[in-house]
Amino acid sequence: MALGLGLLLFSCSEDYLNVDPMTDVLESNFYRTVADAEMALVGCYDGYQRTSSNGNLAFYVTSEVLSDNTYGGTGSTDGRGYQALDRFDPSQSPADNNLFNGTWSDYYAGIFRCNKLLSKLDGVNFESKPEARVRIEGETRFLRALMYFDLVRLFEKVPLLTAPTTDNVPQASPAEIYKQIAEDLKFAAANIPADAYPKANAAQNDGRVTSYAAKALLARVYLFYTGYYGVDDLGVTKAEVLAGLEDVVASNEFGLLTEYKALWPASSYVPAANNTLDRSGYAGEGNKETVFAQKFNNTQDYNGNVDGNRWLVMMGMRNTNWSPYGKGWGACTVEPKLVAAFDSDDKRKSASIIDIAGESITGFDVKGQREYTGYSNKKYTPTALPDGSSNTGGSNDFQISQDQDFVVIRYADVLLMAAEMGSPNAQTYYDAVRTRAGLSSRAVTQANILEERRLEFAFEGLRYWDLLRQGLSTAASTLAETQDVLSAGVADQVVIKEADITKTRGFMQIPTTQITLSNGVLVQNNGWN
Repeated sequence: MALGLGLLLFSCSEDYLNVDPMTDVLESNFYRTVADAEMALVGCYDGYQRTSSNGNLAFYVTSEVLSDNTYGGTGSTDGRGYQALDRFDPSQSPADNNLFNGTWSDYYAGIFRCNKLLSKLDGVNFESKPEARVRIEGETRFLRALMYFDLVRLFEKVPLLTAPTTDNVPQASPAEIYKQIAEDLKFAAANIPADAYPKANAAQNDGRVTSYAAKALLARVYLFYTGYYGVDDLGVTKAEVLAGLEDVVASNEFGLLTEYKALWPASSYVPAANNTLDRSGYAGEGNKETVFAQKFNNTQDYNGNVDGNRWLVMMGMRNTNWSPYGKGWGACTVEPKLVAAFDSDDKRKSASIIDIAGESITGFDVKGQREYTGYSNKKYTPTALPDGSSNTGGSNDFQISQDQDFVVIRYADVLLMAAEMGSPNAQTYYDAVRTRAGLSSRAVTQANILEERRLEFAFEGLRYWDLLRQGLSTAASTLAETQDVLSAGVADQVVIKEADITKTRGFMQIPTTQITLSNGVLVQNNGWN
């Protein structure tokens, strides 16, 4: 695998993740001081950011396409790559055997940066700040763990690199990969000081890894691994994982916002006078419910500066501006059965879903839309001013200037995971989530918690993995369906077959280019040959 990545010197602006390569530096002169290590750590954050800002198929978008929240959608004349994913059927687009090639390269480039820094820490002089050594290592190992968690869920068997190398490494077993992920997260949880990045200073700290983020992510890893594989051998017990979640709660660093819709710009913005948007209803970045977020900036350009949320534009209504919603490419049209699953009193429905007819949106590009259902995602969609122009900063290019952060872990997830794992406070945690949604108490059961997760985290990239961890047969039977839709304004059907999902075991196609570059060392996943 061609994983080489030159050492770069980064310049930091007001946002610490606005890190653009300025000049090459000699490795022999670098990794000497604490400042060098901190700079390299920012480069690791940048590497993680670039897994979503390079314009390749993003993990988040894939997670939604695979779920029963959405269909593939996109334009009526576009290729059918998203349909191949949504239906787990390569015959939908036989030529698309490299959908994840850029994704694969982006993730391994980010992992390479983490491995490089970790390999150099022993040579850094930490005498002036001895406490920085384990903090920097903890943040770096968290980022590596998160990137591997995305990869192993997508492809299951991937090369496991824990040192910087360009060797042709074969795929590791999922057990090996998950154990490394758990080890990295346990280290981060134990060694990043609890007060390293206090929420009270979120303006500077948002997006930095905390011990609480590590404990929450470890729970997500534990639930998926033990659920899908049916074994409990990660080197951490259920009781320890639950204790980590209780630590997050007890920290008092986090809480549920009063208004659910305040969590997302498009859910909370409303058009105002003088071609503006009223943003007073938006809680903003780094609010108390954000445990960890992937940060983006609006300064991306076409000259190599890469820091924008490139996948956000995929989620916008196809070629349709209707302020506060901005136009996009029409991916992930919303499945009607999700709309029907919301109780009529559930505040999350209107905060999560754009009801095109119900909101009297006119001028929608039906003929340009594939798999139109009448509904679109509201949480992660571009925003536009009343005159239809893009509501971004930077160059206001709606394709590259999107800067909405992706909230990887919310406090509501901490509460529901803790309830699922048997917290003595399970009913209290569960009811807190439901009360915020405007709903009454309900018994805490596994089935009820999973249904609550579906509605609470719709369009947040969790639903597919929540299905898969219940077992392949459960996921396949839930995802399979036949649904009438409109494509290019005429009748069409989405047909998702249980057998197609089962034969892939829920995993994705390894890029053909990567298999070729490996000289056949990498082996394709079942169902995608």
